[in-house]
Amino acid sequence: MDEITIVSLTSEEELIEAFPIMNQLRTHLDLEEYLELVYESEAKERYQMLGLRDNGELKAVIGFKPMITLYYGRSLWVCDLVTDKSARSKGYGDKLLTHVEQWGKKHNYESIALSSGLQRTSAHHFYEEKMDYSKVSIVFKKEF
Repeated sequence: MDEITIVSLTSEEELIEAFPIMNQLRTHLDLEEYLELVYESEAKERYQMLGLRDNGELKAVIGFKPMITLYYGRSLWVCDLVTDKSARSKGYGDKLLTHVEQWGKKHNYESIALSSGLQRTSAHHFYEEKMDYSKVSIVFKKEF
């Protein structure tokens, strides 16, 4: 029988273990930059990374942070959610997202939000149809 656990990924060893999965979503990052960004966002923005293990093997990761804005109020922002390509459609993303939602409720946050690339139509279906999220805005970005 499968034993599924959700754990905080905090040690360098755990973060390195998560990198091949995270890199499937954040393909522009190499290991060094990934670790640098995780450590900086943990220190400055209270970013947390969780991993879902099935029988001890890491299958999916989620990164999120608490934030306060005038639009969302006290909310959680999901920065990253990815399941290993060999383990998709098994409910792992649902379990991680639900876990973070429950964490937010327990810690008195009012909502949870995320952005998803325009091309990720299957992810949009997952958020809207399976997880009951509403499409509330379009995100704009300008690099400099």
